[in-house]
Amino acid sequence: MGYSFKRIDSKGGVRYTACYKDIRGSVVSAGTFSSKRAADKAWQKAEREIEEGRVGHPERGKKTFKDYVEQMWFPHHQVEPTTRQSYAYTLKKHILPHFGEMKINEIHPEHVRAWVATLKEKGVKPPTIKYAKVLLSVIFSIAVIDQVTFIHPARGVKVPTVARKPRTVITPEQFDLAYQALPDNDSKLLVETAIETGLRWGELSELRVKDLNIRTRILTVSRAVVEVNAKFHPTGGRFIVKDYPKDKEFRRFKLSEQIVEKLEEHIRNQMLEQNSLLFI
Repeated sequence: MGYSFKRIDSKGGVRYTACYKDIRGSVVSAGTFSSKRAADKAWQKAEREIEEGRVGHPERGKKTFKDYVEQMWFPHHQVEPTTRQSYAYTLKKHILPHFGEMKINEIHPEHVRAWVATLKEKGVKPPTIKYAKVLLSVIFSIAVIDQVTFIHPARGVKVPTVARKPRTVITPEQFDLAYQALPDNDSKLLVETAIETGLRWGELSELRVKDLNIRTRILTVSRAVVEVNAKFHPTGGRFIVKDYPKDKEFRRFKLSEQIVEKLEEHIRNQMLEQNSLLFI
């Protein structure tokens, strides 16, 4: 339970400091007041907010948004390297210039709406605004959990409509032109496999001989390769091979006899080992 105590300030005046226990059980101050009644109201209010899950240590909320993101959120937020790279760019380009110097517990919905309007006025495209707002929401969702603020200012804020554009589907004639322009049979086989399976490039290029069961014609997709900036690579490289494909779920396809025959011939021609890449 909280309490208030009497103290004498530097001018000899009587003051009352309100104290309460935060979510970790540490005694912290809720402020100093000219009357005991005001001090009691302060620690009682602080205790109510803790019970409602609204606030932890008040000093944490005084961090600037930039400090919270760079010191607490970004270093510990678990995401894919490619996502981390995208987050870093969006933060630097669109979010930190607007919110960076503001105290995190003083950012309110009206500030977020003003930020969205500013991005729109600058000519930022709706998909980019939507992505930036989603990232801001992610940050504040964790900030609420971290008890640095009890306000989620991005919740409910609208962004410009993102139109769904129709996909362009090439005709068989257009495909034939592109297919015939490929430099060799291996390139053509790569394209044929992609069309039959619908694999993404990062999954297709990471296929290995052991992923194909020639007898059953079953192809298992269990890895993917992604390209990242060197500063987001664990060892400063360019590519990262993930031990799971897109959507984090292994997939299996039964290939046509024609494709399997071509793949089998490709393997024989390349004289690949069991664990070697299928397409090299």
